[in-house]
Amino acid sequence: MSEIRTNWTEEEVTQIYNTPLMELIYQAATVHRDYHETGEVQVCTLLSIKTGGCSEDCAYCPQSARYETEVKAEKMMPKEMILAAAERAKEAGSTRFCMGAAWRSARKTKDFDRVLDVVSDVADMGLEVCATLGMLNDEQAAKLKDAGLYAYNHNLDSSEDFYKKIITTRSYDDRLDTIKKVQDNDISVCSGGIIGMGETHEDRIGLLYTLCTLDQHPESVPVNALIAVEGTPMENQPKVPSWDMARMIATARILMPESMVRLSAGRVRMDFEEQALCFMAGANSIFTGEKLLTTDNNELSEDMHMFELFGLTPRPAYKNAKEEHLPEVVAE
Repeated sequence: MSEIRTNWTEEEVTQIYNTPLMELIYQAATVHRDYHETGEVQVCTLLSIKTGGCSEDCAYCPQSARYETEVKAEKMMPKEMILAAAERAKEAGSTRFCMGAAWRSARKTKDFDRVLDVVSDVADMGLEVCATLGMLNDEQAAKLKDAGLYAYNHNLDSSEDFYKKIITTRSYDDRLDTIKKVQDNDISVCSGGIIGMGETHEDRIGLLYTLCTLDQHPESVPVNALIAVEGTPMENQPKVPSWDMARMIATARILMPESMVRLSAGRVRMDFEEQALCFMAGANSIFTGEKLLTTDNNELSEDMHMFELFGLTPRPAYKNAKEEHLPEVVAE
C-alpha cells in the first residue's frame, strides 16, 4: 500500500502526470483499490441557493455581474425550498448535499445566519452537508462547524501562475488562507480545479502539486472540465478531451490516495465510455441532478442506469470520515 505523503516534489508530480496514459490509469487503479471499495461511488447533489450578481471577475463563471450572460442576480432561496431540495436529493440516493452562494465572501448578514440554520436542518437529515460561500474568516468557519457543516468547497482553480490570468479580484493566497481556516476549524476540505481554460500541462501539474502538498490532503478533490458559457471571456474554449480528465483524475488518485476524487463539471458532455475511463482512473464521486449551480448536469435516471451497467454502488454517508470532521448530530 502506498503511503500518504504531503512532501511530494514538483518533479515527482511531473513524472507521474507524464506517465503514458494506460500505465498511469493502471497505477492509479491499483492505488484506488488499496484505499477504497471497488465500484463504490459517492453521489452528491449541488444546489445554487444564491445565484448570480457576484462581484468577482472569474473568467469562467456566468454568475459574475461583470459579464452579459443568461444568469441574472437572484435573492437567496427560501429555506423551505432548500430543505425540499435536500429531501429530494436524499430520496434519490445522494449522501452529500452541497449549497453554493455566489458571494465573494461570507459576510455578517441575515443571509449567512439563514445558511447556518439550513446547514443544521440538512445535517439532521443524515446528509453530509457541504457549502461553498466564498472566503471565510475564523469566526464564520467556527459557526458553520457548530451548525453541522461537514465539508467546505473552495477550489484553487488552477496553478498560481495561470490563476492570475483568469481572476484579479481574489488572490491565490486568499484561497489558501480560507482553506487553512476551514482545516483549523475541523471542517473537511473540498478543493480542486478546472481544466480547459487555456492553461498548459505545467499549470495542471502546478495545481495538483499545490493540492497534494497542503498540510492535509483535501477530503474531496473535484476535477472539473470547463463548460464554456456564452458571454464569459472563455465562451470560445474547446471541449476538454476525456483522456485529459482521466490523466488529471489518475494523477490526483496517486498523489492523494485517501481523497474522494470527484468527476465533476463537464461530465454531462461525456458518454458512458468516457465516464468509465474516468472511474477506472480513480474517480469515486459524482454530482447528479439536472443542474450544477447554473449549468446542465446529468439526470439521475441516466446515472442510475450507468451505475447498474458498470456495477457501481452508492457510497454511504460519512464512510471513513475522520472523527474531528463529524458534526455533533452524527458523532453522538
